[in-house]
Amino acid sequence: MEYSLLNAQREFLEIPHDYALDVAVYQGGYGSGKTFAGSLLGILLALKFPGIRGLVGAQTYTLVRDTTLNTYFEHLDNMGFTQGKDYDWSSTLQKLLFKNSSEILFRSFEEPNKLKSLNLGFAEIEEMSDIPYDTFKMLLGRMRQKIRKNWKNFRYRIFGHTNPELQKGWVYKTFVENKSENYRLITAPTTQNIYLPQGYCEEMKKLYDENYYNIFVLAQSGDYNSGLVIKDFSDKNIMEIKYHPELDLHLSCDFNVDPMSWVLAHKTDDKVFYFDEIVMENTTTQKATEEFLQRYPNHKGKIIINGDASGDNRSCTSEYTNYVIIKKALLEYGYDIDVKIKPYNPPIKNRIMAFNSKIKSADGTVSLFVDKKCKKLLYNIYNLRYIEGTSKIDIPTYHQIKQTHELKFLMHPIDAASYLVDFYWPITL
Repeated sequence: MEYSLLNAQREFLEIPHDYALDVAVYQGGYGSGKTFAGSLLGILLALKFPGIRGLVGAQTYTLVRDTTLNTYFEHLDNMGFTQGKDYDWSSTLQKLLFKNSSEILFRSFEEPNKLKSLNLGFAEIEEMSDIPYDTFKMLLGRMRQKIRKNWKNFRYRIFGHTNPELQKGWVYKTFVENKSENYRLITAPTTQNIYLPQGYCEEMKKLYDENYYNIFVLAQSGDYNSGLVIKDFSDKNIMEIKYHPELDLHLSCDFNVDPMSWVLAHKTDDKVFYFDEIVMENTTTQKATEEFLQRYPNHKGKIIINGDASGDNRSCTSEYTNYVIIKKALLEYGYDIDVKIKPYNPPIKNRIMAFNSKIKSADGTVSLFVDKKCKKLLYNIYNLRYIEGTSKIDIPTYHQIKQTHELKFLMHPIDAASYLVDFYWPITL
């Protein structure tokens, strides 16, 4: 049996580097051959390296069973393999076992902790962008099966396939923004699959609107601004911002025990420059203040404290308000302090409009800048979205945060940053 592979499929299968680990994602439109390529690679690895253990999974087992597993069986049939002779399938164990002792497990990633005991040679991920980043990191830690002497030119491999992301999720961040040399993104438009029925792509062009067609047929990146809370943020808003100890330092605070989120900025009459952030889990205002003092022990200018108006209320854990705690600690350190907050917090839509207007005004003026050190603030800017069809911000649930730890940091850093903008450049509706 011979397959005549598409260029993208061949690129996906072959490793162009010498690293011990290869991580590849096949990002393609509908019918671009991505599941075909992933399943073929899994079988080839099982045949080439006797005794290897592989894992195939998706966020739900239904997706694994109805899509990926069926494609595995199709390959085995095409290769002339016979169940009971060349391989065995156990529906109870959800496992393919080959005669050379290689095995491939098929699992759901809904409860990734159940997979932590596995030692793997490879892992395949169906619809990669649907799984949490923490699950991907867990799989990286599973690439530790003992290498056998007869495994010539063996590499640990994690490979997945997915439709293009509609937002700048972890796949975009990992394979585009912060790409390592052994991480590969292969893009495959549906139109390049010469084996599809004649007129297939033309028919989809009639069915879908232009944006949907561009993403799910041409495999182009999604409109990352669509549905985002923070609009029009671009490379023009990112710059290396130098901290100046002689200038006024604005410390804008959002008070939460978990996480506490503060942003640090310099400002002019019409521009704001966020140069650092303090985001801490399971902490107190006092500890966050100590972190600030440790980072900036020799500030000479005034420190102006902005932020959440509710921080001026006493809590059940202290006789002082949050702002009094900060001011007291900084005064003891000899700093010149001023607290500038509103008597009450404005509606969040007002703050968001003020923040967006500084990012880029209607006449194209850019007046808000963020240093790359502000990773949590940037994460919010790129990922905080509205619930589809509403003007309500999509705040992660406890269950979602439990699955993906990074979601905990959505909303609070943007709150801290927008309090500052709203105080100095408010928009009244």
